[in-house]
Amino acid sequence: MNSVNFLIRKTTLTLTSFLLISLLSAWHSPEMQSAASIADDFKFYTQKLSETQLTFDMVPVQGGEFMMGSPETEKGRKPDEGPQHKVKIDPFWMGKHETTWDLYELFVYGGGDAPMTKQGKTVKVSGLVDAVTHPTPPYTEMSFGMGKVGFPAVNMTQYAALQYCKWLTAKTGFFHRLPTEAEWEYACRAGTNATYSFGDDPAKLGEYAWFFDNSNNKYQKIGTKKPNPWGLHDMHGNVAEWTYDQYLPDAYAKAGQSAVANPVIKPTKLYPHAVRGGSWDDDADRLRSAARRPPTRNGSSVTADSRSDWWLTDASFVGFRVVRPLKQPSKEEIAQYWLQAIKDI
Repeated sequence: MNSVNFLIRKTTLTLTSFLLISLLSAWHSPEMQSAASIADDFKFYTQKLSETQLTFDMVPVQGGEFMMGSPETEKGRKPDEGPQHKVKIDPFWMGKHETTWDLYELFVYGGGDAPMTKQGKTVKVSGLVDAVTHPTPPYTEMSFGMGKVGFPAVNMTQYAALQYCKWLTAKTGFFHRLPTEAEWEYACRAGTNATYSFGDDPAKLGEYAWFFDNSNNKYQKIGTKKPNPWGLHDMHGNVAEWTYDQYLPDAYAKAGQSAVANPVIKPTKLYPHAVRGGSWDDDADRLRSAARRPPTRNGSSVTADSRSDWWLTDASFVGFRVVRPLKQPSKEEIAQYWLQAIKDI
């Protein structure tokens, strides 16, 4: 081998070794490890709350595109559901069930995030959340005798549901929030484009949902009906669910032909916010995947009264479930979210 060829081979081997070492170093960097770990860990899991025996299940929802809203031909369609438009959603986890009284009352009465906590007081915490405000005491029995253990929590304001998410973020170390309207509908449809996640026939609704025809005038225990194709229970019925979005009846009017990525109607005021899914007190048309509404009962808007910014007494049909985005936001992004989402009331 002549000296020139030897030099070329030596240089090539050196460069190859350098590139290999660089790639291995990059793979072992915190950023690469974090991305790989997130992808590997995107699966169903059960979250245990520290200092308790309480748990809740989180279902992975793969990202994708879907047609949001309902076609003009859909029976029961309302004007605020159109026009249909294409939406792209990033992956996230969603609560398998609606948030129960067991979990919610842990937040209401303290939850162990400080040695001593008082309702209505702001408690300093650490990590992703600087402080959490706990609700003021309920001024009546908020389940109205419909059940507590294993039953969906209701009658909280959207502000209170957001503060629960903030508390849950502090408890778990992972960012939790309310779903956007788009995320909620995407998860409800679960890859389908029919009226309901199980098809178009409302005669089958009783297999999947508690609603006016079968609820015996009350909400029921979570998870007692069939889940949708992605394993989420009670997306149709039982209790309607708060979303993050401000409710605007003409929200879809400006939608274009190309897919909108992760659309959200950021709140500018406390009311009204969109609720989804229909409830035990609703007819079948309110439980459709595309059905959206402000929180109303018998045509009247539901808002917090003068006794509390935390509780409602005429919304035993409204609860919520949580989501956790696959990509964890930065601490600064999380802080900005709470500033935007929770008004100083």
